[in-house]
Amino acid sequence: MALDVAAIKADFPVLARLVDGQPIHYMDSAASSQKPTAVIDAMENYYRNGYASVNRGAYQLAREATQAVDAARTAVARFIGAPHAHEVIFTKNATESMNLFAQAWGRANLGAGDVIVLTEMEHHANIVPWQMVAAEKGSEIRWIPITESGELDLTDLDRILDGAKVVSVSAMSNVLGTINPVRRIADAAHAAGAVVAADGSQYVPHLPTDVVELGVDVFVFTGHKMLGPTGVGVLWGTTELLDAMPPFLGGGDMILTVTKEGFTTNELPHKFEAGTPNIAEIIGLGAAVEYLEGLGMEAIREHEVSLTAYGLRALKEAYGDDIRIHGPSEPANRGGIFSVEYKDVHPHDLGQILDSHNVYVRAGHHCAKPLLQTMGIQASARASVYVYNDESDIDAFVAALAGADDIFGF
Repeated sequence: MALDVAAIKADFPVLARLVDGQPIHYMDSAASSQKPTAVIDAMENYYRNGYASVNRGAYQLAREATQAVDAARTAVARFIGAPHAHEVIFTKNATESMNLFAQAWGRANLGAGDVIVLTEMEHHANIVPWQMVAAEKGSEIRWIPITESGELDLTDLDRILDGAKVVSVSAMSNVLGTINPVRRIADAAHAAGAVVAADGSQYVPHLPTDVVELGVDVFVFTGHKMLGPTGVGVLWGTTELLDAMPPFLGGGDMILTVTKEGFTTNELPHKFEAGTPNIAEIIGLGAAVEYLEGLGMEAIREHEVSLTAYGLRALKEAYGDDIRIHGPSEPANRGGIFSVEYKDVHPHDLGQILDSHNVYVRAGHHCAKPLLQTMGIQASARASVYVYNDESDIDAFVAALAGADDIFGF
């Protein structure tokens, strides 16, 4: 069933706002998504009617708060196809999730000369944690390169994986929109004896997700890109891996017992959730999952493929060779991300021009400097679409680009 975008837009209060008497066209969901009333209400209800800490109190409000967090964990597990809810670890964002894995697992399992495999299209959050561990342990980092079309070049994968201990790969690029063959990489990595992690921050909000089908051992993502609040992220890992992995932070509910001589860790998921969690944000994430499930992830993906195809076609028809759109040309192979260069206009100037037309995009390096260096550029202007976008937003984006011609005299 096709999405009713008009009805969906009505669920997002900010999209009813007028700026200078005109509607806004929010096209920066790859950075952070807007929030539906259902998420806002769920968080407000917790603060207004049921605030208490979790896992400690035996009174009514504490029980209700704990149940709400448990329900959110179960919803997230269901949403990503996790076999067990206790495998879902709440963090504050995907960056913390990847740091948790890199520091806890990496420090315990990597040594001098061990190989870490990344790709050239990774977000800094999936690069810097591994560089930190590699510098400490004397490990080697190898890179899976990209093709000119913005896809991973797997022709030399076996050599790159030779001796690898861990492979960490983006499921979808936040710059190119490329949807990567995670299962193929995971199977090859496992055959080489490596553990596999995937960054699903761009993937989970937009496609049906099944961590078992993807074949990974660890999967991280964030709440604020999938209609949830900031301040909550997820690390999923197999029970076997999480049980064997040492804790990252100490204190609070991550302990089972503490003596002067030492401590023993709690069972999953509490082993990796030290201190009071972001309760309201976790509840908000649970509400976001329920909202997305109500729309249907298959329908969301179908909508975005159609909108991406429309956008690619509209941009090329309007500007031809004057515009460069990075990433795969086939809409089915990418997400709804349009990273563009227009003539000789600097992306930051382009962002300001679009802002003057109430078209909100992101300009910069998108926390992926190694990728942009490989592409030979410093920055790009990136528009991105989600469930509340339709062809009118694409049309506004395309039309607003022409404003650069008026300002720069092209």
